Amino acid sequence: MGSMNAVVVTVLCAFAMHAGFLVTNAQLSPTFYNETCPTLSDIVFNVISNASLTDPRIGASLIRLHFHDCFVQGCDGSVLLNNTDSIESEQDAAPNINSLRGLDVVNNIKTAVEDSCPETVSCADILAIAAEVASVLGGGPSWDVPLGRRDSLNASQALANQNLPAPFFTVDQLISSFAAQGLNTTDLVTLSGAHTFGRARCSLFLSRLYSFNDTGNPDPTLNTTYLETLRGICPENATVDNITNLDLSTADQFDNKYYSNLQELNGLLQSDQELFSTTGADTVDLVNSFSSDQSVFFANFVVSMIKMGNISVLTGTDGEIRTQCNFVNGNSSATLAGVASKDPKLNLVAQSK
Repeated sequence: MGSMNAVVVTVLCAFAMHAGFLVTNAQLSPTFYNETCPTLSDIVFNVISNASLTDPRIGASLIRLHFHDCFVQGCDGSVLLNNTDSIESEQDAAPNINSLRGLDVVNNIKTAVEDSCPETVSCADILAIAAEVASVLGGGPSWDVPLGRRDSLNASQALANQNLPAPFFTVDQLISSFAAQGLNTTDLVTLSGAHTFGRARCSLFLSRLYSFNDTGNPDPTLNTTYLETLRGICPENATVDNITNLDLSTADQFDNKYYSNLQELNGLLQSDQELFSTTGADTVDLVNSFSSDQSVFFANFVVSMIKMGNISVLTGTDGEIRTQCNFVNGNSSATLAGVASKDPKLNLVAQSK
């Protein structure tokens, strides 16, 4: 009974931190496919589980895909659309180019789902389920995913460049970026905890190691021992963009070590460390809370993921159910060449995991 009371308190704490938020969208329901595709959850789980056997990064990549989808015109599967004569793919936006992973796994899920339940399940819903499965396979929390989203008929590379937060953002910039999506400071700190697993490219944090803010010195909020480790992985003038773990302690496990890393000044990205090292920021107490109690972090993560998954969803007769996730129905002629941003600073946007 005591442990059950602790769980109840933790969940109530999560709801208190998200005061004013209703977890479910009235048009979405975890039972949406119970009759039309009863094996959906098993299909998604099996495909991702098999992929994880050879790719330990896949869980983090799939959560990132869902995040990058929802922050650009809502959770509508637009991030999955390839270039065509009429669509400029979000995959070629600065935050995504050459860094989005898991698209092949999503396509494999879609193929399996179409074999079992033709023209029934949206790609946007597949992304939402995949994010939950990724959390579970990494040792993180599970939740009943609200379903019933439909897929967009278009994409927006411009909004992808505009809306996705960058790894050099300050706390104020991060808060503003999340607020634009209807997410609060608790959501910001909670969802940032997905950096508890996955990888990041050296180019995203190289300035912290050698000339932070063009000072010629490293970032003073970076642990000096960790600094030397990272310099060994990321030489200043290297021609190859190496990758390293976002979480130096448990790289492939979904846990709360991300927050204790921040307390020890071992946050990899500037935008991560800012959550703890910004004097007077509301984010500091949240980092301390999640570091001290993993169950509180997990409970809040569930709330924030469901909340994010509700952003500007298409339902009813809006959009469509794509039969291929990469193309709108009736248009499968893609152009292969992507168009990268000409702004070199934009090319540093959150290309992690």
